[in-house]
Amino acid sequence: MPDFNELDLRPELLRNLDSLGYNAMTEIQAASLPRILAGRDLIAQARTGSGKTAAFGLGVLQKLRVERFCVQTLILCPTRELADQVAGELRKLARAVHNVKILTLCGGMPIGPQIGSLEHGAHIVVGTPGRISDHLRKGTLKLDRVSTLVLDEADRMLDMGFQEQLDAIVAEVPQDRQTLLFSATYPEAIEAIAGRIMRQPERVEIEASHSQGSIDQAFFPVKDDDQRLEGLRLLLMKHRPDSAIVFCNTKRETDAVADALRSYGFTALALHGDLEQKARDLMLIRFANRSATVLVATDVAARGLDIDNLDAVFNYHVARDLDVHIHRVGRTGRAGNRGRAFTFFSEKERHKVEALAERTGQTIRESSLPAGNQRHQTSYKPPMVTLQIDGGKKQKVRPGDILGALTGESGVPGKSVGKINVMDNSACVAVERSHSKQALEKLSSGKMKGRSFRARRI
Repeated sequence: MPDFNELDLRPELLRNLDSLGYNAMTEIQAASLPRILAGRDLIAQARTGSGKTAAFGLGVLQKLRVERFCVQTLILCPTRELADQVAGELRKLARAVHNVKILTLCGGMPIGPQIGSLEHGAHIVVGTPGRISDHLRKGTLKLDRVSTLVLDEADRMLDMGFQEQLDAIVAEVPQDRQTLLFSATYPEAIEAIAGRIMRQPERVEIEASHSQGSIDQAFFPVKDDDQRLEGLRLLLMKHRPDSAIVFCNTKRETDAVADALRSYGFTALALHGDLEQKARDLMLIRFANRSATVLVATDVAARGLDIDNLDAVFNYHVARDLDVHIHRVGRTGRAGNRGRAFTFFSEKERHKVEALAERTGQTIRESSLPAGNQRHQTSYKPPMVTLQIDGGKKQKVRPGDILGALTGESGVPGKSVGKINVMDNSACVAVERSHSKQALEKLSSGKMKGRSFRARRI
């Protein structure tokens, strides 16, 4: 892949990329960045984790004029998690560009502080269609000087029913703009919206396949849902992944499968669109820090999750859309790691498996479920435990304070402390299970910032 230095980027952006260790471009960056920098409208089809955020992020930062203190770029995302992830990556890319203000506007958060932040101005706004629409109705967000509009994970925004809101938002943005549309799949609905809002867009497609060496795939024929569930339990017991996603096609099935796994003793979480934002945030923290083994989710709920080193993916059913199925499988086996993907299918779903084989060009071999020697094993526990502290950013608590409180005199070993997440009024820290009791005692009896905070295991 070509080097970033081959692009006509600002010197400060190139220096920052070098400091971040970003040297060779990914496929999507090499294919799309020259077009973006040339000011073209672009439709880019690429999977999550392909480096697309840096592709449009560098394009946005290259043309940004910091001295013009107005919203110059609007980036729309389907979920708050993806919006937070995109904003975080942009801030990283913009470290060497002084005084850039990037604002995140998402639902599930109080609107008052967002209005206050908008009054102070912003250069780049990253948000979800629902909350952006709220601000437009209130007159607290002006888009009349936007020169770049980015639709990230556009297919999921349409799946989630944001078509009407997208049209209303686009109507508020000047027609003389650059529009960048990124999507993992390219259904007819995307083609239709592109035809309405884009000007002679160029199209880039990065094949959503994965090297056969990085992902071990297996397909299991099942007679009914009882055998499907039993197969899931047996495979979890045999392979014992520290982190696995089970993809279901409906919310109801997501809850049912998670309930069944919990009854078997697994630490399983159900993720779907009906969850309140706080519960969703806490659930994703627990899964990302490896204190919950299995996340059972719908495709819409799981899009935009940034989970490192996912050990395994289970397709409880073959996805309705083959592109979505390929996208699911591609969540494991990333960044040089090995992964596993298991798919259950009934006789009624056999035609989908055959279509998948034709689409990917791979030979699909049917496998047998593990023998019953796993049936009498006890379920295993995740390697980490999450502790929650009743203090966060508003109480001036920082990750270093939490680490210091845990590893101070007679504390837990530093290597036993995992991810630390600090929110507005609380914080979570992952600790190795063997040290969790000692860690909870240290946090409960010690002090941070000269005061005591309550702590609990969740």
